[in-house]
Amino acid sequence: MFCSKCRLGKVGPVAYKLDLPEELDGVHDTFHVSNLKKCLADLTLQVPLDEIQVDAKLNFMEELVEILEREFKKLKWSRIAIVMVR
Repeated sequence: MFCSKCRLGKVGPVAYKLDLPEELDGVHDTFHVSNLKKCLADLTLQVPLDEIQVDAKLNFMEELVEILEREFKKLKWSRIAIVMVR
């Protein structure tokens, strides 16, 4: 049974099944309760599905728009680049 507000159904003591939209039919729809977070609906934070790009393994792909800042942290034997991107 799915709740109408969050489209979530309980399938076991610690597992929930999400009723995902058709665009996400390649995404596994059953999750352990520890992987779910309470959703406070804020429409300004929603990302339209047509703006989300995933590869064949369903990894999220991001596009680099601009490098805003770059610095290097020096450790004892190495340096780590820290880059702020938009």
